[in-house]
This record gives sequence, structure tokens and C-alpha cells, in this order.
Amino acid sequence: MKILKEFKQFINRGNIVDMAIGVIIGGAFTTLVKSLTNNLINPLLGFFTGSGHSLTELKLRVTSNLVFTYGSFLNDTITFLITAFVVFLIVKFLNKTVLKPKEKEAAKPSDELVTLREIKELLAKQAESK
Repeated sequence: MKILKEFKQFINRGNIVDMAIGVIIGGAFTTLVKSLTNNLINPLLGFFTGSGHSLTELKLRVTSNLVFTYGSFLNDTITFLITAFVVFLIVKFLNKTVLKPKEKEAAKPSDELVTLREIKELLAKQAESK
């Protein structure tokens, strides 16, 4: 029973739950991007390149047994680039909205520092008037 209690505490930590949610959403997002690439981008590229085929059908046949399916690689590269770009945009948004305000709060001088600066200014004025 002790192990179950420790496991429950471990799972209920905020970071673990957030990470699990991120993995689930990331998996669903990857499926969506693959669908976008396979069903929209590849046929459009095939249409504009004149091949009339999807990228995944592009192959380089060296011999009857040796075939390079470079179209599948191009398809996976496009999927990766779209996913990486969206992750970049999300991180950029989070840095701007979530992380920057915390830095601004941390940059705000403490009450003690403000008081010390006021004392310094008063001492400087007293020294000037002498």
C-alpha cells in the first residue's frame, strides 16, 4: 500500500500531469499534421510539379531490388518542419505571455532598495547644500 501512496503522490505532481497532457496533445497534433501533409500538401505538390502523384509515390529505382523511396522522406521532412514551426510559435508565445511577466516582477526593486535609494538622494542633497 505504501508504494501505491507514493505513486499517487508522484503522479499528482503538477509537472508530471502537465507533461502527460503535453505528450497526449503532441501525439494528436502529430496525427493532424501528418494528415495535412498526406492529404493536402502532397497532392498539391504533385499537381504543381506535374507528376500528378503524391510525394510518397516518388521513388528512385536503381535495380529491381534496390529502390529509394525518397518521396516518403520528403513527406516526413515536411511533417517535421510543420510540427517544429508550430512548437516554435507555441514556445515563443509562452515566453512572451507567461515567462516575461515573471521576469518583470522580479526586476521590480524591493521596498528596502527603494528606501535606500531615497536615503542616498537625501544624503546627496545634504552634501550639496553644505
